[in-house]
Amino acid sequence: MMTSASSSARRLLGIDWGTSNRRAYIVDAAGACLSTHADGEGMLVARNDFAGAFNALLAAMAVGPDVPVVASGMVGSAQGWREVPYLDIGVPLEALPEHVARVDDPRAGRRCLIVPGYAQRGEHVDVMRGEETQLLGAVALGRRDGWFVLPGTHSKWVRLENGIIRRIATFMTGELFAMLAAHGTLAPLMTNDADIDAAFVAGLDEARRGAPLSNALFGVRARVVTGAMPAAQARAFVSGLLIGTEFVAAFDLAGAGEELACIGSAALRDRYARAANHFGMTLAGLDPDRVYCAALARFIDRIPV
Repeated sequence: MMTSASSSARRLLGIDWGTSNRRAYIVDAAGACLSTHADGEGMLVARNDFAGAFNALLAAMAVGPDVPVVASGMVGSAQGWREVPYLDIGVPLEALPEHVARVDDPRAGRRCLIVPGYAQRGEHVDVMRGEETQLLGAVALGRRDGWFVLPGTHSKWVRLENGIIRRIATFMTGELFAMLAAHGTLAPLMTNDADIDAAFVAGLDEARRGAPLSNALFGVRARVVTGAMPAAQARAFVSGLLIGTEFVAAFDLAGAGEELACIGSAALRDRYARAANHFGMTLAGLDPDRVYCAALARFIDRIPV
């Protein structure tokens, strides 16, 4: 365990190491954020030299040798620094500090501990890496039960019961949106970055009507070429359609009137809040930096050094 120094003097470096981006936090024992750093050294960039990217981060944040380091996210995937096996969803989130995996890379000069993700097996197979640490932070802040949505490249819907994951449902919303905006027949129509609320709501309504997604997406092009919808509204409409598809499925999972907790950027929380309201749900926003730092505080006294 850690040394006998007082808890108030302890520090920990936490790294949210994703596919494209990396964000790091130095926290104290209470979860107060003392310093942050963000860069584009995600897994795709660092995979040829994780140790070098790790050392560069330590130098940039002036992290001393007495500060333990915990990383979560795609750094623990098969393409990451070290593949860490998934935990079964029956393992409580608060037990995560007991299951960290050790990276002993001599090129790094010091140890890094990686947080495992979770796997849901059986009828509905699903996985997560990185979101589990944010969920631990939500639990640390007193949110132990209910549905959580963590929007992003792969949007996660997670049901917690007393701090234990009972259901994961993943939607490729962000990835599909990015692909449609960059390639294919819809790409030339999705150049307008304006947030057109009416078009977003129209996309939500189209999702509610229940047409197969591939059919509904082609319908965006049909609307534009026939003059039924201005091309300037296509981007917002597609956003509403994809997010609405999540809510149609989530409505079956959670039901009307359910309060959701959303862990995501302010822009995504706003968009999901509007969608939730449209589907008769309420949504409480949680700041991702705050929940991540709250999670890191749970590791300080419980990880090996």
